Amino acid sequence: MQDEDIAYLLDSRGVSRDLGAWVVGIAFGREGRSLAFGLGDGSVHMTTAAGAEWRRAEVHDGACLDLCADIREGVLTGGDDGRLMQVAPDGTATELTRYGRKWVEHVAAHEGGFRAASVAKAVHVLDAKGQAVKSLAHPSTVGGLCFDAKGKRLAVSHYNGASLWFVNAKEDKPRVLEWKGSHHAIAFSPDGTHVVTAMQEMSLHGWRLADGQHMRMSGYPTKTHSLSFSAKGKWLATSGAEAVVLWPFFGGGPMGKAPTELAGGDQVMCTRVACHPQHEMVAAGFEDGLVLLAEVTSGRVLPLAPPGQGGVSAMAWNATGTHLAFGTETGFAGLIDLSKR
Repeated sequence: MQDEDIAYLLDSRGVSRDLGAWVVGIAFGREGRSLAFGLGDGSVHMTTAAGAEWRRAEVHDGACLDLCADIREGVLTGGDDGRLMQVAPDGTATELTRYGRKWVEHVAAHEGGFRAASVAKAVHVLDAKGQAVKSLAHPSTVGGLCFDAKGKRLAVSHYNGASLWFVNAKEDKPRVLEWKGSHHAIAFSPDGTHVVTAMQEMSLHGWRLADGQHMRMSGYPTKTHSLSFSAKGKWLATSGAEAVVLWPFFGGGPMGKAPTELAGGDQVMCTRVACHPQHEMVAAGFEDGLVLLAEVTSGRVLPLAPPGQGGVSAMAWNATGTHLAFGTETGFAGLIDLSKR
């Protein structure tokens, strides 16, 4: 079947825009009414959750390096101009702090009240008012960071492992999760029992926090950039192969168990994954621009957007899983309404 014969939902239930620069990150605001696209040219494009209105905000003097949903509304961004910024739903950009000429490479926030921003080897923690709370030092440049589901712990990847911090601790002493090599993308399981990182060596490494058990997941043909746990933590979806690779985190897995592969066979690499926030489904983007939705249990695939707009570089669901947004390396942005059957 040819691409033109496939009914892609972007055509019937979506809106799209050419934003003109690499889409670095996407996030829906926690208030439920806004959606933001952070671009490599330093701008942030805000729209409604339904894609009805679009506003361009000039946020960074250089590139936007990372973007996430902020504590209450709008988004938090970091840039290579050394600034940590908050962008409101109406597009108003406010500088929270700046770190000189050093890049603000990774950002994270939790609705419980904390923000985190990585600058070289340090992770700076800020409160809801934008005030500095503490600075956490690491042995090498930070590769990634994320809060756990409760917002009490912060996991930070770096060379030779990861560090696990309690953000409210009076004494800042991390639990060090060791494994030789370069670690970048990092994810907490929804129940907080596992931490997984993607490595430069084209493999994943995980730790079971209860006893420190190591978990090595290998066999990828290229480096994994995107990790996403399913809503209940049963599966870990990953990019980095010609299919969506899902590792089982149940029944004693993933060690000793083979991963499940979905939507492969076209010899095109999967570049981004995003598990549905409620159901066992995963959205996936590929290096040719194809976007699809796959059901984990049945393997059924729903085509969402056709190839041809550049490699998919960012993807995000809204909180209820009714809308999926994606962006590509060429600056193409799409928003699909999946609320109707």
